[in-house]
Amino acid sequence: MNLFSYLSQIPQGEIPEGLNLENLLTYSPLQHQLISHLLVLGVSAQAVGFIYFTATRQRCAPRYRPSSVLSAVVMVSAFLILTWQLIGWSQAFAFDGEVWSLTDTTFSNGYRYLNWSIDVPCLLTQMLFIIDISPGQFTKTRRRFVIAGLLMIYTGYIGQYYEVTNTPAFLIWGAVSTVFYIYILYLVGNLIFRSRGDLPRKAYNTMGTVWWLIIIAWTLYPLAYLMPFFWQLFPELGAWSVVIRQFLYTMADVFSKVVYGVLLTSIAQTRSAADRYEPALEAQPGSNGNYQPEYVESNQQR
Repeated sequence: MNLFSYLSQIPQGEIPEGLNLENLLTYSPLQHQLISHLLVLGVSAQAVGFIYFTATRQRCAPRYRPSSVLSAVVMVSAFLILTWQLIGWSQAFAFDGEVWSLTDTTFSNGYRYLNWSIDVPCLLTQMLFIIDISPGQFTKTRRRFVIAGLLMIYTGYIGQYYEVTNTPAFLIWGAVSTVFYIYILYLVGNLIFRSRGDLPRKAYNTMGTVWWLIIIAWTLYPLAYLMPFFWQLFPELGAWSVVIRQFLYTMADVFSKVVYGVLLTSIAQTRSAADRYEPALEAQPGSNGNYQPEYVESNQQR
């Protein structure tokens, strides 16, 4: 009897704690392939992102360059964990000619949280390098980012152990994690809207895009977290609930890490060109070295 056959005979209230939803379902060839392809997309996006941030970091003036360096660190971290997720998914299920079912090992999303404990502090900190902020404020804000970010991640990490065995505990820990998420949004919004007035117009607009990207992309994570709860409410979803979950995780990873980093790099390059940094000036399309930054109306008299 394989592990899936064993688990399928256990009443839901007696399932061992720590199992993720993925291990309780069987998958059609289409569903299994979609999840595999999504994980491959995530791995590939992080690899391409690393190449991009490594290749373009010299276009940013030294004061802004740590943002690109941190983006590259995030790419390596995310690439490794998503590769491990892909391997884990491939090993955890076997095809019997009709469906893919669990083998004698299990699949875990918990590794993602350990990865996020590296990525989230880096993602939040890199924003501080492309805005004007005093050293004291930099240190204070970074400390708040790191503490709130880790608390958000680790409370969610605890909660995911209860996702199919103890719904109240699962939702309570998820709610606690969401409190820290809302606090992080407050810090980020306060930082962006207080600082972007000093940016060139192009960077000013891009920073507004960063704000909306964070709200949308980061919200995909709690939605993915809640998929076991939705599965219990709508059991007819079956394995499609896991396909949706992995889709949300993958899209969140691509947009909150790769696209986010590209936007911050664009801001760093625009600011570098405004500071007359030669490599950044040469990278400005059609500038021919005569790039003149345009500022928002309230900041034109500088």
